[in-house]
Amino acid sequence: MIDLNHITPFIGAFLVAAAFSAIGLPLVVRVCRYFNSYDLPNGRKVHKFPIPRLGGVIFMPAAALGLCLALYYLEGAHHRIEISISTIAMGVGSLMIYLIGILDDIIGIKAIHKFVIQGFSALLLPLCGLLITDLNGIFGIHEIPFWVGYPLTVLLIMTIVNAINLIDGIDGLASGLCILILSAYTYVFAINDHAIIASLNAAIVGSLFIFFCFNVFGKVGRAKIFMGDAGSLFLGYVCAYMSIKSLMRPIAPVDCGEKQMLISVTLLLIPVMDVARVAIQRWLTGHDIFEADKTHIHHLFMATGMSMHGALIAILTCFFVICGINYTLWQTHFVLPLILLADAFIYFFVVNTLLHIAKKEENET
Repeated sequence: MIDLNHITPFIGAFLVAAAFSAIGLPLVVRVCRYFNSYDLPNGRKVHKFPIPRLGGVIFMPAAALGLCLALYYLEGAHHRIEISISTIAMGVGSLMIYLIGILDDIIGIKAIHKFVIQGFSALLLPLCGLLITDLNGIFGIHEIPFWVGYPLTVLLIMTIVNAINLIDGIDGLASGLCILILSAYTYVFAINDHAIIASLNAAIVGSLFIFFCFNVFGKVGRAKIFMGDAGSLFLGYVCAYMSIKSLMRPIAPVDCGEKQMLISVTLLLIPVMDVARVAIQRWLTGHDIFEADKTHIHHLFMATGMSMHGALIAILTCFFVICGINYTLWQTHFVLPLILLADAFIYFFVVNTLLHIAKKEENET
């Protein structure tokens, strides 16, 4: 358990990042108005009015400021501070992702070009040792060779980055999910004595909490703002880093690696399953997998007649339900492959139910 005397850097990082965001977001809104930088409504998007879209630019500086405070406290408390090369690589990669997201929000960039930059950013982490080398006995597989682990790691990073980016389709969804995901990783790294990474997560959560309030409860034309690609790509990259880092030893030693893998799978299940389903569906129907449409899970919920906030609540509820089911199955000694199978069944049952209800609603109208 976490010693209450040792959570000060996490609380401090959270509060500083939150305060910075609370001050900075209204300024970002004003800048967007001045430069006429809006996310305009169209047939694919669900909002009906132009909304400022650069809210995500606040995440990285807020996280950096919160982390700096945590490092200052940890150094003063004579805590051993070790910044690994993979952490530095994550900083460089996230900066690349962050900058390409800002450019896309301001001038627009083709999806394939963003995909290439994501690829370069994803390549950094395995080069610096952040590499999946052990599947912890899933399907009877333990250690895997470098030539398998490297592309698998890169593929996983790019999948998670795009999953978070593409699920950012309604108010509060990407930020709400990432608050839950990164809060869980704050705990995971804190209890494993990785105070720096835990503080980084806490800082991002603090910034996200303030953004969530602006995004969900802010009034159109006043405080309401979208995170844009600068925010969603940055968050996706951070989530990818945390998911893989949490599988590395000593955080996930041999005797509990499968448990930690289950945690990462559970936390990222909804966005990753959604992006995989949509990509496969587009490919099977002969569409460009980068082509924007209205087939993501939030669109399916809204197609049943739900409001945007109703869809948000429903998806966040699904997140907690999946966490509860997976925890129960694990406690009753189900192996990870069976839990993954149960998750896939639940996900596609929900999707098929939504499609059935939406079709029924369409026929009745």
